[in-house]
Amino acid sequence: MEPQSSPENLILLSREPNSVAWITINRPKSLNSLTKSMMVDLARIFKSLDADDSVRVIILTGSGRSFCSGVDLTAAEDVFKGDVKDVETDPVAQMERCRKPIIGAISGFAVTAGFEICLACDLLVASKDAKFLDTHARFGIFPSWGLSQKLSRVIGPNRAREVSLTATPINAEQAERWGLVNYVVDRSELSNKARQIAEAIIKNNQDLVLRYKAVINDGFKQDLTRALALEKERAHEYYDGMSKDHFKKMQEFIAGRSSSKPSSKL
Repeated sequence: MEPQSSPENLILLSREPNSVAWITINRPKSLNSLTKSMMVDLARIFKSLDADDSVRVIILTGSGRSFCSGVDLTAAEDVFKGDVKDVETDPVAQMERCRKPIIGAISGFAVTAGFEICLACDLLVASKDAKFLDTHARFGIFPSWGLSQKLSRVIGPNRAREVSLTATPINAEQAERWGLVNYVVDRSELSNKARQIAEAIIKNNQDLVLRYKAVINDGFKQDLTRALALEKERAHEYYDGMSKDHFKKMQEFIAGRSSSKPSSKL
């Protein structure tokens, strides 16, 4: 890896030779609670990785005992009364704009803003000690990074109301059962599992991976009729842009894959 970091080393960035970038929230003594400058750094890094053609998958994780314990409330006024409409400095907005697949590798607590960052990932791998907790109602904080809308769409409105209105944590086993996370593993296996998923993605057609992520995420925001129409529109656009040479290369690629019979086991 080639490590880089934010000025205070609170957000770390590493790039692996296999086109995977790792972002680590690195404030372990404060359970990775987020300051305003950390949020700005996260937003900046996601935006830069989106534009970096050498990066194909992003893995987001935290150092120490927790993934992210939310916003540092000692700077709450600075954070919450800031320009919340500024997407350039909003990490969740930049994650949602990011074309590359984002895998969250979650251990320990993912609390409130940390929970919202999890919901901005495309896939989640959790360690067995992971807990997802929404404390907006407990502390009188109004959600602004999507938790009030996204969680109900993932686990259902009844469960989401219970989680958010009671501030009750979701443990890793529940999170997997409810479809919030893709895999639950031992903490020692968390990085390996996230990397394994990333490598499975990298084996596929990069252009189609980006288009597929986009059509899934964009379609999920629509009703089914509109989402199916969106898929048709983008399919026609994609095939209209393909030449005979493209189709020939596709056939050659499929023939080559069939003969080698590669494993895509996760």
